[in-house]
Amino acid sequence: MTTPPPHDPMPPALIAALAALGPAATPPGVQALYAPWLAEQPRDGLRCRPDLPYGGHPRHRFDVYLPAGPAPEGAPLLVFFHGGGFLRGDKQDRANIGWWGARQGLVTVLANYRLAPEARWPSGPEDVAAVWLALQALAPTWGADPGRVVLVGESAGAAHVAAATLMRRFQPPGWRIAGAALLSGPYHARLEGLAREALHIPSPDPRNEAYFGPDTATWDEASVVEQIDAAPFPLLVAAAERDLLQMQVQAGELFARLVGQHGFQPALHWWRHHNHFSPGASIGTADTTVSGPLGDFIRRAVAR
Repeated sequence: MTTPPPHDPMPPALIAALAALGPAATPPGVQALYAPWLAEQPRDGLRCRPDLPYGGHPRHRFDVYLPAGPAPEGAPLLVFFHGGGFLRGDKQDRANIGWWGARQGLVTVLANYRLAPEARWPSGPEDVAAVWLALQALAPTWGADPGRVVLVGESAGAAHVAAATLMRRFQPPGWRIAGAALLSGPYHARLEGLAREALHIPSPDPRNEAYFGPDTATWDEASVVEQIDAAPFPLLVAAAERDLLQMQVQAGELFARLVGQHGFQPALHWWRHHNHFSPGASIGTADTTVSGPLGDFIRRAVAR
């Protein structure tokens, strides 16, 4: 993985534009803000192999972004899972992360997973584990080291990565990862069910009821913070200054539980000026406020 230049501060014009969007920012609004920069993202020499299957469902597909030149022997693997409130989203929405990762010398995988309401808990962590299992066989064909995998998820994707990495029951035999990064995810389904008014979550809740089911009595087993039993590993937990309130609360709760009860020492980042959707959109642009610290974390994790 290449060494980046020092991280630049966020440009003042972008700070003002994100402030104007506020906490009520939408994916189209954020994407439009970053679109001019994303259009300039360098792709020369990089390659993408799209829609490779890792299972039998139509959503069981991933794209692989490869660094320029011959396959880098023993390259680390970055595996990214998109957001979308459990209901929507696609790997192509974050193609910028694929190109960015490959530019860093990482074999980068963007994976789709099954969506609610067709697929309910625990389909998310099951699909994360299925991607990992498929990569154990496929990684050497791209010159990548299947033992140097970093899993990254944003929003619902972060919830799926958290469950797969922190709850051992989802991990196939031989499970090993170099690290994981959780960006603005929900990790306590029961809390969201009990504190909807305080957390500004609508009732009925279109996200959680579609994925976890309408019976909140069953949500305890899906609350990652209550089910952690994995041994410590390199982990990054992040939320944004203008994030959805429930994501801020749950990032803090997860960090506190990991440190206070489970022996973890995660990296903790509060992305200044960002909202729920802008961290992922910024990666690969001139705004390095997220990609810089994330790249640093990945480099440290795979060097262990």
